[in-house]
Amino acid sequence: MTDLKKYITDIPDFPKEGIIFHDITTLLQSGEGFRETVDELIKRLENVEFDAIIGLESRGFIFGAPVAYALGKSLVPVRKKGKLPRKTVSVEYLLEYGTAEAEMHADALKKGDRAVIIDDLIATGGTLEAAVKLTEQLGASVVKILCVAELEELGGRERLGGYDMESLIFYGK
Repeated sequence: MTDLKKYITDIPDFPKEGIIFHDITTLLQSGEGFRETVDELIKRLENVEFDAIIGLESRGFIFGAPVAYALGKSLVPVRKKGKLPRKTVSVEYLLEYGTAEAEMHADALKKGDRAVIIDDLIATGGTLEAAVKLTEQLGASVVKILCVAELEELGGRERLGGYDMESLIFYGK
């Protein structure tokens, strides 16, 4: 695998002073970089048996959709509260400053389904943890979590201990 960091632009002091924002839009703007990223996500699923890919709003959709398409799997969106039109299950989760609520359609997964969760980034792990809870609420299991990038110093991986998780790029520590 090539170093995917070369496609990501670091923006100092965004959104506030002292923060380095790792901007993946430049990775998406590179056809080569985007293809390499999707191909690597697919490669990480070669020996994984699963039924569905769960993509987290919104960049998890960007990476989850081509993986689901390539592997002939369904794509299940996890969205912010109030964005899905049919009956949903929901879970509240902690943000750095407050709480939020994530939802999934109540019929998106069946009991016994095996799911892979895909997102662009794991930081504190709150959104991914919410997706795990939604999946398990429906009687499905999470067999793997894939992230393009991981901010190691924020401890999200520890929050998701016990789940098979891989990231393609690491920042921090």
